[in-house]
Amino acid sequence: MLKNEVQLITYPDSMGGDLKQLDYLLNKYFKDIFTGGVHILPPYPSSGDRGFAPLNYLEIEPSFGDWEDIKSIGTDRAVLLDLMVNHISQQSPYFQDFIKRGRQSEYADYFLTLDKIWPDGEPRKEDIDKMFLRREVPYSTFTIESTGETERVWTTFGKTNPSEQIDLDIHSEKVKALFTEFFENFKKNNVSIVRLDAIGYVIKKLGTSCFFVEPDIYKFLDWIKELADSLDIVLLPEVHAHHTIQSKLSEHGFWIYDFILPYRILEAMINKKSTALIDYLKERPANQFTMLDCHDGIPVKPDLDGLIDTKEAQNLVDETVRRGSNLSLIMSDEHKDEDGFDVHQIRCTYYSVLNEEDDLYIASRALQFFVPGIPQVYYVGLLAGTNNAEKIKETGDGREINRENFSIEQVEESLNKNVVKRLLKLIRFRNEYPAFDGTFTILESDQESINLRWENNQSICTLFVSLKSGKAKIDYINSKNEQVEYIL
Repeated sequence: MLKNEVQLITYPDSMGGDLKQLDYLLNKYFKDIFTGGVHILPPYPSSGDRGFAPLNYLEIEPSFGDWEDIKSIGTDRAVLLDLMVNHISQQSPYFQDFIKRGRQSEYADYFLTLDKIWPDGEPRKEDIDKMFLRREVPYSTFTIESTGETERVWTTFGKTNPSEQIDLDIHSEKVKALFTEFFENFKKNNVSIVRLDAIGYVIKKLGTSCFFVEPDIYKFLDWIKELADSLDIVLLPEVHAHHTIQSKLSEHGFWIYDFILPYRILEAMINKKSTALIDYLKERPANQFTMLDCHDGIPVKPDLDGLIDTKEAQNLVDETVRRGSNLSLIMSDEHKDEDGFDVHQIRCTYYSVLNEEDDLYIASRALQFFVPGIPQVYYVGLLAGTNNAEKIKETGDGREINRENFSIEQVEESLNKNVVKRLLKLIRFRNEYPAFDGTFTILESDQESINLRWENNQSICTLFVSLKSGKAKIDYINSKNEQVEYIL
């Protein structure tokens, strides 16, 4: 059952070096912290994109451990794993067989050869121009070993040419059988939540953006939800899209990600104004997973399209860059704003983008934890990690700014930081105080403050954040019916 408690997000090797060490750390230092669960970013054998180009989902990368480690971690808490429903690795046994045997491969129907999109197999620029592109063209060319012929297959993602990430044909009965096998394996190994990564890209339809194509996508979502429900697995679709799409997913019965909240909290903290954040809190769906940071960046476009003034957003973005952040940009001209605003994500650690000011950081986390939903804390944010500029220089990947690995000794050292101690205390309060299962209210406040309340019978807690001072406090009623002031 999904608990209304804080979850951890981490790579399998980012806290201690492998899954056994992660299990050790969770049990030794975080047993009462991440009672809600742990999202382990892709632990499968992978050929790229730090796990997001999986070879298959039936094995764990040996350097991380094995399924027994996943099962152990899932004994006392929920485990969330990813399923990249849109694609699989070029190095997967399925695609490797296709490269060897071409259309004679038993796996040929797994993939989207271009004749499945264009009847004559020839891509047309006027169609591609309408698409929401993640690379220059949405396909890659391969030579079939047995015949010497070339095949072009759909590849939404990938920095290389040909891409390492090969799209799957979700209309194929063989692919559906493969997904079924993956889900049954998840169930067997104590995985209780599955994130549907890149779900927005699974429908390819000419004349559209090929992103979250309605109503076509709901047929697939309904199918996979029926599969997950039969195994008592919770689904979490991962969609970076216009906020109205998230609302539709919520109305369709899915948990969704709150990709708007990180920007709104950052905006409030930097600009010292609460109006936009409070307006948003009044309208958002409650069935969301909340976060401030993750393995990618703080979402901007398309998640906040229509919600932000692009000139104000550009000023905020420029300030984050001055503070050491880097940016992920929109590639397709058609999907940029009219004034050229093209920021997809702000890449940084949340602690660094707040100038490593402890009070601001704790106040931001308090706001996250008081917003209705399931809070997740990324491991770098947990340990108050700072921007890793050296790793960017080493790899050339701007996302590495927020992906540092910590040894057990470094984790233990970080636990001695005052800001981390304050965060852990706040997480315990969020997990244990009964009011968070009750009624949420946004209280009246001026433009430089935020007041949020939870109430459940005799349990009442109120968060007050002063944006002017950056300080926050919680007033609550304890088990003895006494009023307590908790300065964060």
